[in-house]
Amino acid sequence: MSGQSLLVPGELSPTRSVPGNIRRPEYVGKPAPTPYTGPEVQTPETIEAMRVAGRIAARAMEEAAKHIAPGVTTDELDRVAHAYMCDHGAYPSTLGYRGFPKSLCSSVNEVICHGIPDSTVLRDGDIVNLDVTAYIGGVHGDNNATYLVGEVDEESRLLVERTRESLARAIKAVRPGRQINIIGRVIESYAKRFGYGVVRDFTGHGINSSFHSGLIVPHYDSPHATTVIQPGMTFTIEPMLTLGTHEYDMWDDGWTVVTKDRKRTAQFEHTLVVTDTGAEILTLP
Repeated sequence: MSGQSLLVPGELSPTRSVPGNIRRPEYVGKPAPTPYTGPEVQTPETIEAMRVAGRIAARAMEEAAKHIAPGVTTDELDRVAHAYMCDHGAYPSTLGYRGFPKSLCSSVNEVICHGIPDSTVLRDGDIVNLDVTAYIGGVHGDNNATYLVGEVDEESRLLVERTRESLARAIKAVRPGRQINIIGRVIESYAKRFGYGVVRDFTGHGINSSFHSGLIVPHYDSPHATTVIQPGMTFTIEPMLTLGTHEYDMWDDGWTVVTKDRKRTAQFEHTLVVTDTGAEILTLP
């Protein structure tokens, strides 16, 4: 693995503004969102709105990813995604969610998830995950992917490639009538082939008009994840695989989650709707 020095917190830029005509999620300006009490199975109208939100989120992530290169700050990636979402009438869902200060999560190297974009400069050989969620039409679309920065060592490159593959395999396993733990079973069995850790405490989730509906989608084979998958359900799958332990520490910012052994980790995510025969990806650009 790369011998790069470990990450340290950088400086935050001022909070980015969102045009006043863009509808805010209900949690903005509050310490926490109102708990979701609606169904996990969504109406055709909600699903269609989620296609729009998902497409904007995917394109915003794609636009930010074009700027990934050695010497670029994670704050600059946040600026690009923020501008794209606002220009297309969407609110960046993470901005103000439980106090999160930025419009995407940028998780570099040993950061599992929820890294805060700041003055951190990407270096040749890094890997960086961008997690982008857009809110428009009263619903959210959530996706993420891990990208290579310059010339990356083989161990890290394979981790990224295999994490992407674990998501693809999990999506193929989604079928009405199966329990939701089929998703984690597929991911964990694939990850074990390579000796990777599978993060347990951060999961996929139900998503719709609520950013996180309360439905939990584990990425390991949990005996408790017995919810039966039904057509019309909308949720994310977002496996986080590590080169070492799945255990973690959290920075003092209350958000940034790093592997306890500081080994590298990768993640990929799509928002899905369950169909009569499988799953449709809603976060395609």
